[in-house]
Amino acid sequence: MTAPVRFPRFFVTSPGPCPYLPGRSERKVFTELKGDKADDLNDALSRIGFRRSQTVAYRPSCVDCSACVSVRVVADAFAPSASQKRIHKRNSDLVMTVCKPWSTPEQFELLQRYLSVRHPGGGMATMDEMDFADMVEHTPVKSYVIEYREPTKDGSQGRLVGACLTDHQGDGLSMIYSFYDPHHETRTGLGTYIIIDHILHAARIGLPYVYLGYWVEGSDRMQYKVRFRPMERLGRDGWTRFEPDEQADAIVRAAAMQRSAEGLPAGKDGVEPANFARTG
Repeated sequence: MTAPVRFPRFFVTSPGPCPYLPGRSERKVFTELKGDKADDLNDALSRIGFRRSQTVAYRPSCVDCSACVSVRVVADAFAPSASQKRIHKRNSDLVMTVCKPWSTPEQFELLQRYLSVRHPGGGMATMDEMDFADMVEHTPVKSYVIEYREPTKDGSQGRLVGACLTDHQGDGLSMIYSFYDPHHETRTGLGTYIIIDHILHAARIGLPYVYLGYWVEGSDRMQYKVRFRPMERLGRDGWTRFEPDEQADAIVRAAAMQRSAEGLPAGKDGVEPANFARTG
């Protein structure tokens, strides 16, 4: 006799202020990830738009809004823009190391510097070292902290300038949270570089996708995700690829919104800002 199939129990949060679009409220549906099938459940849920936070998988379940759209990059077909190529070349000397999901004081210090510049009033701004350890280490699935360090002449461990908490799923890499040095003396585009490196790494190891979470058009801090091509989005009919012209138009709108948010004059269409916030 086979054991009965145990389906996860799902719960819905009470409505709260939307962190992405002013004047709107958000609600989430979530379930717990646990047991020896946690990886399988996380893989299945990610394919229908869920994201992981520690031992919980969640997705938006808002009554009158569908602005949050799950997106993923097709790794083996990645077509970097001219700006992305320059950013990759400029930072390709960085040493990438796949580490076990253990937090370190060095990572936490880098996160604090990142948050103080990129999200000074955000919900994570008050995170202490124990909170950071919980974020990194409380995982029931196959996860890593991928570190990016500057090279040294003697081969010793160099300066940490970027990191990303990443899940290794059955069909791709899911970027849970990335952060980097926002005031590096010489390097720009570190946030973009981390995503590019994940895309190239996924292609090298035969994983078809890199999951970027939710793209929210109209939210200035979530616009950067649409700049990575080709991209698929999750809709009523499943995952579909952006049409090239449609994505190009979205990239132009994203660039314009970012420049406006930074108080910069209108620039050349499609020019990408050097850095961005990584959330969602």
